[in-house]
Amino acid sequence: MANTELKQIKIKLVRSLIGASEKQRRVVRGLGLTKQDQVVEHYNSATILGMVNKVPHLVQIVD
Repeated sequence: MANTELKQIKIKLVRSLIGASEKQRRVVRGLGLTKQDQVVEHYNSATILGMVNKVPHLVQIVD
């Protein structure tokens, strides 16, 4: 990614982790989310988007 400018996306935890599997909890924690309604910023990369796609019912990409 020499001259590619990476955009940042905001990811919000919209649902509680109660009842989520341990794998899903690890993915959410890996994104840096610990509390409900918390928002974190990450670069728009394939890795981050893959993590978001693993838990689409728990997180949301906000503008």
